[in-house]
Amino acid sequence: MSLFVFLKNIFKKSDKQIKSDRGFFVFENTSEVIRAEKIIKEAGFEVRVMGPPPEIQTGCDLVVEFPLIEELNITRSLIRSDINPIAAVPATSPLLKPVDIFQNKDFGQYLMVRAANMKLTIDKKTNIIVNISGGGCPDVPYLAAKMVGRSFHDCRQPKEFGHTLCAYALQLAYEEMKRQCSA
Repeated sequence: MSLFVFLKNIFKKSDKQIKSDRGFFVFENTSEVIRAEKIIKEAGFEVRVMGPPPEIQTGCDLVVEFPLIEELNITRSLIRSDINPIAAVPATSPLLKPVDIFQNKDFGQYLMVRAANMKLTIDKKTNIIVNISGGGCPDVPYLAAKMVGRSFHDCRQPKEFGHTLCAYALQLAYEEMKRQCSA
């Protein structure tokens, strides 16, 4: 066996291990996902909110991806907080690929990050927020009024004054934008 074939086989095994060490918590509604994410992160576990694979979609358009080895500990934390996932699904099937809820669009002078249904756009030179749009929640105009025209780095985060699914999605867009701007 050549060195190339040997290394190729090692990397193939590593890819499979990476995919098989994750799972998804499925919840009945989005507010449970938001609460669960907060509780799990406060308990010290690495998780991320994703769009559910079509095979496990239940009506809620979000799932929590988690390290499968920590399922029992995370489940205990959730149950103590009176949150019960509908299911915990291992991500072993290639069909169970989560959908990334982020989309980025570079317009030259402007950068837009979309998280689920909310869009946050900044001027790349000044870091001023130039637009917030999307969603259908009644607080979207309020969120926009609080943030548009302010420096991205100096304005309050959406989670500080928003309480709807749109505010949550905008917070995710804000965090992704922050990640991209610091890279």
